[in-house]
Amino acid sequence: MNITAKQIAELRAKTGIGMMECKKALVEAGGDEGKAIDILKKKGALRAMKRADRETNAGIVESYVHTNGQVGVLVEVLAETDFVAKNDEFKAFAHDVALHIAAMNPRYVTVDQIPAEEKEKVRADFVEQVAASGKPKEIADKIVEGKVSKHFDEICLLSQPFVKDPSITINDLLTEKISKIGEKITISRFCRFEVGE
Repeated sequence: MNITAKQIAELRAKTGIGMMECKKALVEAGGDEGKAIDILKKKGALRAMKRADRETNAGIVESYVHTNGQVGVLVEVLAETDFVAKNDEFKAFAHDVALHIAAMNPRYVTVDQIPAEEKEKVRADFVEQVAASGKPKEIADKIVEGKVSKHFDEICLLSQPFVKDPSITINDLLTEKISKIGEKITISRFCRFEVGE
């Protein structure tokens, strides 16, 4: 299979990944750009997993205030090195996360941060709600699990569809940035303020 420089350049423009990685992905995909993008995403997820145990001791606190002045966000985004924390792409990512938080109002970064009492209360509320429907126990249990999972996805930042591109989640965006930048990146915490709340 003969991969042209134009194909490689087009794939690089779409993904922001290095030329050699793009060429390897195109060769592996037999020249199919869509398949090459999928291959690059999988490799990016693997790279992100390999970096998961690294420490993130550098980073920035990004702020965002909505144009109406009614909503403001501070978010701490960490990286392994100060070099990456000063990178324009890293800063743009942090800004996008802050903007997303302002728009979507998550309450936690991950499900792990939800207090046990809140998890139990949510589950109990859904159990009560589904029990009233009179469904058989095994079906009711599956319905409860689905409702609990959906609720937690809605209130946790990493599970939410990205406000600028709902086809991906914030976690997908984070994984993509880790792959592209080459360091572990963590969204550690945030604070959202809204007038009157």
